[in-house]
Amino acid sequence: MFRTLKEDIDTVFAKDPAARSVPEVLVCYPGLHAIWMHRVAHWLWQHKLHFGGRVVSHFSRFVTNIEIHPGAQIGRRFFIDHGAGIVIGETAEVGDDVLMYQGAGLAGTSLNKGKRHPTIGSNVVIGSGAVVLGAITVGDGAKIGSGSVVVRPVPPGATVVGVPGKVVEDHHPAVTDLEHGKLPDPVFALVRDVLEKQDGIEERLGRLEFLYGPAAQLDALDPQASREFSNGEGI
Repeated sequence: MFRTLKEDIDTVFAKDPAARSVPEVLVCYPGLHAIWMHRVAHWLWQHKLHFGGRVVSHFSRFVTNIEIHPGAQIGRRFFIDHGAGIVIGETAEVGDDVLMYQGAGLAGTSLNKGKRHPTIGSNVVIGSGAVVLGAITVGDGAKIGSGSVVVRPVPPGATVVGVPGKVVEDHHPAVTDLEHGKLPDPVFALVRDVLEKQDGIEERLGRLEFLYGPAAQLDALDPQASREFSNGEGI
């Protein structure tokens, strides 16, 4: 048990550069408190003491503002950075060395009693405000960008951003941080491509007008529009 507690404390120092001393970590890190209380709640849950597990979980939520259902399975060296607003559902499974930022959630989309929450692999990073929905799997080493809504399985080593979440990078090396400012923006890339194509079309039209004039161009494209333009109806 003491080895596990030491491992949890070492994880805080490894993943948070703001940690300065052991007393500070023990007293001022609600993510660490939530993990420790979850272990107690989960032990009670596994031994069919469901009410006791829910009471411990509820107390943990009151103290830390982090809600982890006692039925959730959490791996080793799990670190919650800041943690306010994090929600982890009953049938969620989280691997080793996972990092979650504030406001993230592992939520369900079904009312059935079976598996309805995500399975998160090892070495996964889940950014601030990101939500993973349903009984889907996020592969080892994946990164979920801040504010993303993930509704489909994520392959190992992928980076997912957007609403709904889309894979924008694949097969990158496993990392433990998440540089939000360096994540690709698929919406921006799409708009940029459209604008570049529009510029090309406008350039071609400009050349046609220069060579043949506006009326000639209309003749080639739409005879009816050309007649209206010549009669002044298109002005």
